Amino acid sequence: QTAGVPSIPWSGDGLTANLTAEGTIPEDTFKKATLNTLEEALRAADKIGFPVVLKASEGGGGKGIRMSGNRGELQQHFPQVQAEVPGSPIFMMQLCSGARHIEVQIIGDKHGSVVALNGRDCSTQRRFQKIFEEGPPV
Repeated sequence: QTAGVPSIPWSGDGLTANLTAEGTIPEDTFKKATLNTLEEALRAADKIGFPVVLKASEGGGGKGIRMSGNRGELQQHFPQVQAEVPGSPIFMMQLCSGARHIEVQIIGDKHGSVVALNGRDCSTQRRFQKIFEEGPPV
């Protein structure tokens, strides 16, 4: 959203970031987008609109991610995400149903040259873990 590209509603809506000299998002901006308590998660979900996805940024392989269709599910899922990836920052976004999981490999150099090498469809998953990747995506 800092680059002006439309994005789905998420817990960091409205934030903009001027990257640090190291090319990272400033810590205070990063923390404003994360959820630390169930109360913060409930407020964010009310603003974003259900269904939502909770995602621990340090999760992977299906850990630290939950879809919640209502407040009751969110009240169950938030502590589960916290317990699965202790200490990880947690973000929330509106669920994009019917979407495909497409990955693209991009390489760039210090001179500003960038090329997209290949893409693959990774949509076939079980419990948020890719079963296989199919390329090129169609």
